[in-house]
Amino acid sequence: MRRSISALALTAALAGGVVFTALPAQTASAATVTCNTGAMRHDIAALRQKAAKLKQLGEPEAARRANAQADALQHRLNQCIKADETASKPWG
Repeated sequence: MRRSISALALTAALAGGVVFTALPAQTASAATVTCNTGAMRHDIAALRQKAAKLKQLGEPEAARRANAQADALQHRLNQCIKADETASKPWG
């Protein structure tokens, strides 16, 4: 009897956890994200320029990090552009 109560309590806790875990995911997907492409392009160019300067000054590791940051920002910009292109347009 003791095991069945523990199993029942565990099952109820897991089922409740699944419900509570699923709720924030739904609200997060409903949030809107805006991308300022002009500012992102400016930041990418500034990081690339910084990387070139660091490389010229003999700091290859710092230049590599700056290039990695620029690459990550470029990837995010590409995702924003793709999302804008594939987003459903309103009727009108």
